[in-house]
Amino acid sequence: MDYIIIVAGGKGLRMGSDIPKQFLPVNGLPVLMRTIRRFREYSADINIILVLPKSQQDYWQELCKEYGFDERYSIADGGETRFHSVSNGLALIPDDADGVVGVHDGVRPFPSIDVITRCYETARERGAVIPVIPVVETVRHTEGDSSRTVPRDEYRLVQTPQTFDVQLLKRAYRQPFTPMFTDDASVAEAMGESITLVEGNRENIKITTPFDLKIAQAILRN
Repeated sequence: MDYIIIVAGGKGLRMGSDIPKQFLPVNGLPVLMRTIRRFREYSADINIILVLPKSQQDYWQELCKEYGFDERYSIADGGETRFHSVSNGLALIPDDADGVVGVHDGVRPFPSIDVITRCYETARERGAVIPVIPVVETVRHTEGDSSRTVPRDEYRLVQTPQTFDVQLLKRAYRQPFTPMFTDDASVAEAMGESITLVEGNRENIKITTPFDLKIAQAILRN
C-alpha cells in the first residue's frame, strides 16, 4: 500500500489574509482540494492522510460541504512544528505497513503526475527520494556585511512530495526533534540515510504569497 501525507498548517500571514492560505480559492477551487485531487489523479488506491490543525478542521469540513468535495482521506491533527505534524500523520499508518509514503506540502497543488510517479517508483528502489529543480538565478552567500557569489550549479531547490520506504520514515521519525529538521529528507539524513534526487517540475510552486496566487491562476489558465 502506498501513502501520501499532505501537511497543511499555514496561517495565511504572508498572504495578508484572515483565511489560511491552503483554503484560498484558485480559479474556483481551494488550493488544498486541488492538491488532494492531484494525488487521487495519480492513483485511485493511494491512501491519503491529511494533516490539519485541530482549530481549522471545522472550517475545512464546511468548505468540503460547500464545494461538494468528497475525496477519500484520513485526517490527523497538526502538531507544534512540521516534524510533529508529519509524526501525527505517520501514526495513522500501521506499524507493519510496507510500501512507499510521500510527504507533500498542502499548498503545492501542481506536482506533475510524471514527477509523483518518478518519486514513488524511485523510492521503491532507493528508499529515500526528493524532487529538485535547478537554480536559475545567481546565488550569493552572505556573512555579516560581506557576500560572495557561489556556483549555482552546485545547488538545487527542493520540492515535495518527498518519498520514502514506509518503515524507513517511521524509524526516522522516532528520533527526538531538533530545529535542524527542516524537511523529511533532513530527518532521514540524521539517521544516516542517503537521499536520491530526481527531477521535479517548475510549476510545482509553493503558494505562500499573493504573487504566488497569481502564478497559480496563470498555470491553470494555460
